[in-house]
Amino acid sequence: MLGFRPVTPHFTWSHPRLAYRRFGEQGPPVLFVMGFGMPGAVWGPQVDDLRADHRCCHYDHLGVGDSDRGPFLRTIPAMADDAVRILDDLSWDRAHVVGVSMGGMIAQELVLRSSDRCQSLTLVATHGGAPIASWPTPRGMGLFIRGLFGGRKTRMKTLPRLLYPQEFLDSMGDEALRAHLNVRLGEPPALRTVLGQLHAVWRHSTESRLSQIDTPTLLVRPGRDILIRPTQTDRLAERIPNAEVLRFDDAGHGVTFQKAAELNAALRAHFVRSAPTIVESTADGATLFF
Repeated sequence: MLGFRPVTPHFTWSHPRLAYRRFGEQGPPVLFVMGFGMPGAVWGPQVDDLRADHRCCHYDHLGVGDSDRGPFLRTIPAMADDAVRILDDLSWDRAHVVGVSMGGMIAQELVLRSSDRCQSLTLVATHGGAPIASWPTPRGMGLFIRGLFGGRKTRMKTLPRLLYPQEFLDSMGDEALRAHLNVRLGEPPALRTVLGQLHAVWRHSTESRLSQIDTPTLLVRPGRDILIRPTQTDRLAERIPNAEVLRFDDAGHGVTFQKAAELNAALRAHFVRSAPTIVESTADGATLFF
């Protein structure tokens, strides 16, 4: 029901090695970029659906899951370079890029640095690095800190309240919630990885450059997000030309799970709208696209 199944990872040929997993045998390629401290497997509800008609890939950031440990202090641009390494390893010239939270920050840098590799862009529950305004709500900050520095038991208690509204938690039931959290938590990353990613997020800043993005962009706005305020999506929409906004007013930061079916349908539609259009065939039989 939760859509998570173990899959043997591949590893990049370049070092430090990134572990990635592939799904689907045909259709347009989609690269999923995960957020802070989480393994790529959290994209399970998306890849289990989209793999039917897309080639999908998610990966573990350095220091997370099956990837190598990597350097201590990270930056978002360096993590965008990691995403390019994944694309290169897959031999994907272009892909639809979907990023959530910190993964959305990485996706912003990826499209700003390598727009030719991005067929479309989807930014889920993320921000452009505005000082102060990008901080969590007071409740979100408290839960984040307790989950970050508490043990696994504390994380199991705080993470659901950080990611989801109480009404959704009540509707899930204890067994389904535990199974879901076991995938999200997995083997928690080492403190050095957590601090390194915090350093990257803290230094993230793309707001002044967002107007340069001309890739078709979908912004996903969970209206009850207490970790990244919904107004941050509004800021992105003001700065990214012609970006579309998909609103889930009753969803929290864990919108990729809470609203999986609706989000997956929206992703499919966005990918179709962003596909190249055949315009003509040349005299020598070559096909031109735009």
